[in-house]
Amino acid sequence: MQQMLSRSLSAARPLSDQLLTSRRLLPSLTQIRCLTQADIDDPNMNGGYINPPPEKRQFRDPYADWWDKQERRNFGEPLHEDHDVLGMFSPHVYTHFTPRKGFFLMGCFVATVLGLCGVVRVYYPDRPSVSRGFEGGLDRELGGPGALLAPSEEKP
Repeated sequence: MQQMLSRSLSAARPLSDQLLTSRRLLPSLTQIRCLTQADIDDPNMNGGYINPPPEKRQFRDPYADWWDKQERRNFGEPLHEDHDVLGMFSPHVYTHFTPRKGFFLMGCFVATVLGLCGVVRVYYPDRPSVSRGFEGGLDRELGGPGALLAPSEEKP
C-alpha cells in the first residue's frame, strides 16, 4: 500500500511541475505592446493605402457609364478597405420606408385587426336556440331517485 502511494505521488510531480512552468509564461507588464509612431501615423493600419470615401455601391447611379456595370465601378478605381461591406453583393440598405412610417403602418394593421375583432364580437349571432329548462332539474327525466341502474358486466 505504501509503494502504491509513493508511485502515485511521483506520477503527480510532473503535473505540478507543468503548472509551475505555465505560471512563469504569463506576460509581464513590460511585454505589453505600446503605440509606435507608425500606429499613430496610420491609425487604420492599412499600410498607407489611400482610402476613398466610403460610398455604398447601391447608391451609385445605375445608368452611368461604368466600366464594371454590375459592381458600378470604373477601371483602376481604388477600392475602399471595407469593400466587402460597401459592394453590390453586400446586404442592401432598406430605404423604402422610414422607421416612423413603418411603425405607423404596423399600428394601422393592429388597429384594423382589433377593429375587425370588435365588429365580429358585436354582430356575431347568439346561440341559435333557447336552452331548455326542467322544473326540479333532470332527476325525473333521467329516471329519478328510484330508477333501476343499468346492469354492468362486472360482478359486485
